[in-house]
Amino acid sequence: MELAELQRNDDWEAAVQLVVKAGDPKVQHIAVNDWYRLRRSLEIIKSSGSPPSAFRVPYDSFREQGDYRVADGSDSSDMNTNYDAMKETNSAKLDYDFMCFFLSSDRLDLYKSIDYRCEDMILGGDGLLSEAQWLIDIGLHPNSNSPTKAIGYRQAMDYLIGCREQGGQSSAGEFYRFLSEFQKASRNFAKRQLTRFRNERIYHWLDASKPLETVLNFIHDAYHNQNGNLFVPEHLRMSRDITNPRIAAKLKAYRTRNRHFVNGEDCYPILEWIQKTQK
Repeated sequence: MELAELQRNDDWEAAVQLVVKAGDPKVQHIAVNDWYRLRRSLEIIKSSGSPPSAFRVPYDSFREQGDYRVADGSDSSDMNTNYDAMKETNSAKLDYDFMCFFLSSDRLDLYKSIDYRCEDMILGGDGLLSEAQWLIDIGLHPNSNSPTKAIGYRQAMDYLIGCREQGGQSSAGEFYRFLSEFQKASRNFAKRQLTRFRNERIYHWLDASKPLETVLNFIHDAYHNQNGNLFVPEHLRMSRDITNPRIAAKLKAYRTRNRHFVNGEDCYPILEWIQKTQK
């Protein structure tokens, strides 16, 4: 039986065993109903004769041999010497000369933007809550597959299921708890991403709050510069680490200040929608 037919029949276990027998036992550990990864594994096996785990990504080898990981509290003063340092790692050559940039902005501004974006995703009749309702209606449960594990969908589904258990009712406090959890999870994800890229020394950090044309011109000029030395000017440089105690204290004390959902009555349209649709 082909994988597509097993997916139509929603026979996940049989589909996993099909790919295991084809040569990839590691698919037993992927998330349930992650059909894309299952299908992709089978495609790789059919085209190459080997499972995905048999192939190494060149940059992984490069990173392991170069060992450019840094601790969270490390000094970032050498960020413009990364390129030269990596060139000296002759034992880990790549097929291409990578020039990688990471665009970031002030952490407080980033957190505010994330909080505002979370609010925007909830506004309107076809926003996040409507999509979460559809996922529940087709029989999915929170945290059961890739879509329902996604930040926002997971919190929204939990919230709506709770509303349904209460006969389509929700208090303003319950809504604001859901919104707060959604915003916090989104900020934490961004923080993890910053930590990940901070430890990847191949990236040059640029200040994304600068005019877009200025940033793009610098990247364009860096690409066409063939002398092998890349220097990020001070006005475009973004520090990898929070070294200013005052800024660190502000981040620690950060509290969300919503733009749309400020007072209890601001969420009444949402509560009315829940009362009409979640009984």
